[in-house]
Amino acid sequence: MTDSPDLTPAVPGSADVEPADSRLWGGRFASGPSPELTELSRSTHFDWRLAPYDLAGSRAHARVLHAAGLLSDEDYAAMTEGIAALDGDVRSGAFRPEPGDEDVHSALERGLMERLGADLGGRLRAGRSRNDQVATLFRAYLRDHARQVASLVRELVEAIAGQAERHLGAPMPGRTHLQHAQPVLLSHHLLAHAWPLVRDLDRLREWDARVGAESPYGSGALAGSSLGLDPEAVAADLGFTGSAANSIDGTSSRDFVSEFAFVTAQIGVDVSRLAEEIIIWNTKEFDFVTLHDGYSTGSSIMPQKKNPDIAELARGKAGRLIGNVSGLLATLKALPLAYNRDLQEDKEPVFDSIDTLEVLLPAFTGMVATLEFNTTRMAELAPQGFALATDIAEWLVREGVPFRVAHELSGACVRVCEERGIELWDLSDEDFAAISPHLAGASEPGGVREVLTVAGSIASRDGRGGTAQARVTEQLAELRSRI
Repeated sequence: MTDSPDLTPAVPGSADVEPADSRLWGGRFASGPSPELTELSRSTHFDWRLAPYDLAGSRAHARVLHAAGLLSDEDYAAMTEGIAALDGDVRSGAFRPEPGDEDVHSALERGLMERLGADLGGRLRAGRSRNDQVATLFRAYLRDHARQVASLVRELVEAIAGQAERHLGAPMPGRTHLQHAQPVLLSHHLLAHAWPLVRDLDRLREWDARVGAESPYGSGALAGSSLGLDPEAVAADLGFTGSAANSIDGTSSRDFVSEFAFVTAQIGVDVSRLAEEIIIWNTKEFDFVTLHDGYSTGSSIMPQKKNPDIAELARGKAGRLIGNVSGLLATLKALPLAYNRDLQEDKEPVFDSIDTLEVLLPAFTGMVATLEFNTTRMAELAPQGFALATDIAEWLVREGVPFRVAHELSGACVRVCEERGIELWDLSDEDFAAISPHLAGASEPGGVREVLTVAGSIASRDGRGGTAQARVTEQLAELRSRI
């Protein structure tokens, strides 16, 4: 086997300086790592997205090194210029990781030394470790993308609220166990899918506040720094409100990652529940919705098909998001303090969760916003399946009948209807009277027949959280105030 080629570039203008080793840990080793170890250790294929955050950390770190007297004014000025130049090259794509770079940190240190020379470029490493670097920049990256995910969730909530507003007053069959239960307003049902997403927004805000209060920069490898640096200053520079109180916890804790993964999984689950209903509603048997052509697909063999692919993909990707948090927790469950290399596996699951939601949510929002509802079909089905039986029982309660008795009498009405193949409103006044004297005079003013309409049933549910139109209108305003 031939030796691995030396992929480390020479430092420009430094002929008397040994080429910089892009590894950050090789001083005590007599030989370089084996090709197999190099391949296993390399992480630039997924952690390169952290490069802008790593460079932001380097700028903040250079400032505290200067403040501590460890960089002269001239060195600090040259250092900041070098970091800025490298940042520009990273963003333009002119600087990229090379096969010899182990991770984003070593690649950027190599880039800085190429621009500044090994002596000045190497000074930036003082007082920090890859452990506190990655713990901090990973937090910063997730905070930024949490805001992006929150913005996309907010747009979905607004799309749902828009449909609810457009269909105020339209009834539909409310279901439990997928069986007809009671009539509700379509708007009420749609908003029931919006509220979980609003809670997801709350979770993201609360998560951000917790994560933002604890920048690990300054924790070093695990024990902190002896160089008189100021972790609070670095934290403020990077947009944090405070620094970690415990350096071991700062470098080794990843509960912020697992919590973020959970929130993304919960968003996926909440989206998937609406997706499942849209899939069902789009069937010929339900015929509740029509998908916009731009947000549906066809079949390669059946020309009549119009498939709810976005909803199906949302349902499938929810499983993927759940898998990401499950795998991450399995990685974390038995790690001793402090840092362990297992934590290289903490990034890809949440990177995947972010990428999944950032491509899924815009498509799903577009599908929801362009749905056409067959409100005539929904209204026809709203009272069917004896959905007004509870209204009979509650009418009896208002007449002074104990609910236990009222429930039995309402059930008796349903039984008679089932035997005859009719609906509750088809019962005659004589039928009601025969079932119970409490139901006599069904057609008289204030009689039980007055509650045997969808409009009457919905209007009667006028307590907070109910499906009456006045309450749904208030609910819509309350929801919008929360987003």
